[in-house]
Amino acid sequence: MPMTGGWDRLTPEGEKFFRQIDELQDKEVFVGFQAGKVTDDRGVDMAQIAMWNELGTSTAPSRPFLRKSVDENADPINAMCAQQLKAITAGGTAEQSLKQIGVFGVGLVQEKIESGSYEPNAPSTIRKKKSDKPLIDTGRMRQSVKYVIRKKGSG
Repeated sequence: MPMTGGWDRLTPEGEKFFRQIDELQDKEVFVGFQAGKVTDDRGVDMAQIAMWNELGTSTAPSRPFLRKSVDENADPINAMCAQQLKAITAGGTAEQSLKQIGVFGVGLVQEKIESGSYEPNAPSTIRKKKSDKPLIDTGRMRQSVKYVIRKKGSG
């Protein structure tokens, strides 16, 4: 019979912790735009508008606000994830931690939309929207950034 040194029994808190870690490993947080959820005033899907801005089109340059939100914030993102693991260790739940990470990610994307450095708008665009600020017109795209929590592999 193998020696377990008492490690074969967990306190209720230990059991809860391992359940939360299992749940955490089974879920993902996605930050961005959910297709079919929000449209602009012309009925165009906000997820498409975000994609066109992120990747560019034949007539508009790429303004990669999603990629920059991640690439330029690796340290704060890692720190937030570490903080949420500590929260679970202190009795928090995986669901609470994933929500906190989602809210944090939404804030990063919204900040990048608002204050990122991008190729300026074309003169015709400036005349049309009466602003030279790329990615900002009505504010609807910025407001449409959301997060979802899903089971891994379900999306």
